[in-house]
Amino acid sequence: MKSLILGTAQWGWSISRETAFLLLDEWLKAGYSEVDAATNYPINQNPADFRAAEKILAEYCQAHGLSNQLKIIVKVGSMDNMRSPEHNLSPSFLMMMTDEYRRIWGQNLHGIMLHWDNRDDHEAVEQTLQTLFTLQAEGIQPGLSGIKHPQVHADINEQLKMNFSIEVKHNIFTSDLGRYKPFTEKSIGKHRFLAYGLSAGGLKFGQFTQNNGTFELRGGDRSAFEPRLAQVEALLPDLNLAFVRPPIVTMQQLGMIYALGHPQIGGAIIGPRSLPQLREAIEWHLNTDIFDYQDVIKVLSKPF
Repeated sequence: MKSLILGTAQWGWSISRETAFLLLDEWLKAGYSEVDAATNYPINQNPADFRAAEKILAEYCQAHGLSNQLKIIVKVGSMDNMRSPEHNLSPSFLMMMTDEYRRIWGQNLHGIMLHWDNRDDHEAVEQTLQTLFTLQAEGIQPGLSGIKHPQVHADINEQLKMNFSIEVKHNIFTSDLGRYKPFTEKSIGKHRFLAYGLSAGGLKFGQFTQNNGTFELRGGDRSAFEPRLAQVEALLPDLNLAFVRPPIVTMQQLGMIYALGHPQIGGAIIGPRSLPQLREAIEWHLNTDIFDYQDVIKVLSKPF
């Protein structure tokens, strides 16, 4: 079965500490362990909330005495949560942040990802990747997310031969998977692609009159998506004709089918805001493993 990862991008913003704790309780109870974090979560442009999500995660680990029950992947590099391009991916900074996360999360720290690396300087990127290589030897899974020049990183990795976890936005409307062809076309490394943004930022069927959802909080332009979303929703009756297969009702379900059914995608990151949403995601994670939805993926792969 492909991986399911619990996202924390809204923690400390639209998701309170109390709700996050409930989500983690349910997550572990259901037998899951992977959690996706980032130094700059939540990215809500409120400096007071910088690193709020990781603080909640640290408090949960400490309150429950977790030693290595979680597998936390953390994206490092961004210096604020203002959506600015400012970042630091120097070797010394990476090592400092790794030490910090080992201190607050202990053995629950599983991976370090480069976040929003806009550099095309081969020498500077090589120094950073050499640091990841050192961390890999210490048991830390190396990763990439939001890389502007994947070719540079792929070329350097021909010598290092690291197996990266790579996060890519991937949904029925847009996909960054193609930008990482330098990694898929080379035989160096066995990389695991993790899809995020499964519902295109929190889009919901038939709810464009509602506000304060995840899509609106992230500043999404509803008018740009409404026609395409209506087209997708109109397909559901035909897509749900298949015998003895759970019907598709929500964008989250559709997004999970589309992502987890892709041959290059090894896992999906979800961002539930409530226990019912989390339980739905877990149910659909099982459904995508049990039932065949390839006909749905084929239809959705056509341009809208």
